[in-house]
Amino acid sequence: MATPLARRPEPGASPQVVPAVSGTADYAVPASLRGIGAQAAGVLGLLTGLWVALSPWFITLQYGGSNATAVDLISGLAVAAVGAFALASPRGFSGLQLGSLLLGIWLIISPPILDHKHPIAHAMYWSNSFSGGVLIALAAAGLGFAALRRTAR
Repeated sequence: MATPLARRPEPGASPQVVPAVSGTADYAVPASLRGIGAQAAGVLGLLTGLWVALSPWFITLQYGGSNATAVDLISGLAVAAVGAFALASPRGFSGLQLGSLLLGIWLIISPPILDHKHPIAHAMYWSNSFSGGVLIALAAAGLGFAALRRTAR
């Protein structure tokens, strides 16, 4: 069965055909590799944020007090929200990569800052450093691709 096209393919264009969307409630699959990469980065960011938010219930973060738990919960939910916003669009939101970069830096520097009041467990250092590194890598890759796209125009 033939699918209706939004427009005819141009001669010499790529053979990739995207069918016309019948309504506004349908979700169109990203047609480019960049769009798929943006969604993959959004999913990884969302999963990283969920880990940071839920990690206080799986690992010991602090030997006294609860400020590390609150910081990880708030930071993790913020990271997960950035990932969810990136997934809201088939191409992702390029402006949210800067937010992911800042949240990744915060996850790396928060344990030494929180260590001044109550001792922080080594598990928090490792968990937050790894999670922050993942967010920084995702944001750097997204910002690098955006810079390459601008120079290619």
